[in-house]
Amino acid sequence: MSLDPAIAARLKRTGDGLVPAVVQQYDTGEVLMLAWMDDEALHRTLTSGRATYWSRSRGAYWVKGDTSGHVQHVKSAALDCDGDTILLKVDQTGAACHTGDRTCFDADELEVTTA
Repeated sequence: MSLDPAIAARLKRTGDGLVPAVVQQYDTGEVLMLAWMDDEALHRTLTSGRATYWSRSRGAYWVKGDTSGHVQHVKSAALDCDGDTILLKVDQTGAACHTGDRTCFDADELEVTTA
């Protein structure tokens, strides 16, 4: 099986065939991480209910939590209006970040100057 052709036709991929996926905790709205998906990773995610990504550094698919136990059960998936970003709402078990933090966005907050 492969990704539904209607969904595949809507995707706008990078030059290497990937689409960014923003991952959010479904009940709190907390942004957990950003990962990359190709058609196969999105297909696996939609048909299994487990978040599956393409690892650019390893050149392989990975199902979040298979090695760490920090599983992402997918509650919903959506494409943005341009088809160039996926939003996954998940129920995160444990840390989302490979560093062991709950989210990948809490380690280095940047200073913002307001006008």
